[in-house]
Amino acid sequence: MLGKYIALSGATVRGTAKKYGMAKSTVHKDVTDRLRVYDLTLYNEVQAVLKRNLAERHLRGGEATRQKYLGKV
Repeated sequence: MLGKYIALSGATVRGTAKKYGMAKSTVHKDVTDRLRVYDLTLYNEVQAVLKRNLAERHLRGGEATRQKYLGKV
């Protein structure tokens, strides 16, 4: 369920955890370790999304800081 949500929506681990009311560490453990055993195809799709999110993380953080100092947050 978590893996399908991340693969379809491109959500972050933090966003997925918030949506499902779980801890980030639990979501991460489920989609990295446990999912590999159950569905390798879905695991590969989720890893691609997580890799993209990791690459874009600094951009989202920079934009959040920019908005903070512009007084919009």
